Amino acid sequence: MHVVGEVRGMTQLGDFVYAICAETSIIHQYFADTLSPLGEGIHVEGMRDPWDIAVCHHNRQLYVADYVYCIWRVSVDDRSCVKWLTSDTFHVWSLSLTSRRLLVTSLDGCLYQYSTDDGQLLGVVELPQFVQDLWYAAETARGTFVICHHGTREDDEQPAVSAAFTSVILCQRLTNNRQY
Repeated sequence: MHVVGEVRGMTQLGDFVYAICAETSIIHQYFADTLSPLGEGIHVEGMRDPWDIAVCHHNRQLYVADYVYCIWRVSVDDRSCVKWLTSDTFHVWSLSLTSRRLLVTSLDGCLYQYSTDDGQLLGVVELPQFVQDLWYAAETARGTFVICHHGTREDDEQPAVSAAFTSVILCQRLTNNRQY
């Protein structure tokens, strides 16, 4: 496998690996067993600076975080692309996917949970006050969250991994207090 450029994310679906690089509109495709390229990749018209990629095994869709405030949804079957989720309030930093729920980590330190079916905001995960720079998050099969971040109770700058957060503010309550 040979990719020229700053690789920012990779994911695998079945026999194929998908990779994104900085400042390009191409999703590179490879055979998983040999890592040899599969064609010219998938061109996503309008994508400017992909930051992360995740795949849903249920609907066979790629989700690509574009640093310019959006997430693209790309079908691995017919290569159709749609600007699936846009935000003018936060930069998407990283993505992870579990059981048809997409977790979106933003530079503002929030963790958003969306449905992969319709893009509806399901909730926002409340994080402890000591969490500073939120880099990555994953949802476990039990519905808890594991996060990678800076900040502990003892040291604001300490890199850390924290587990077992279960506090999700449901969207119905968000409309009363905050706009996301």
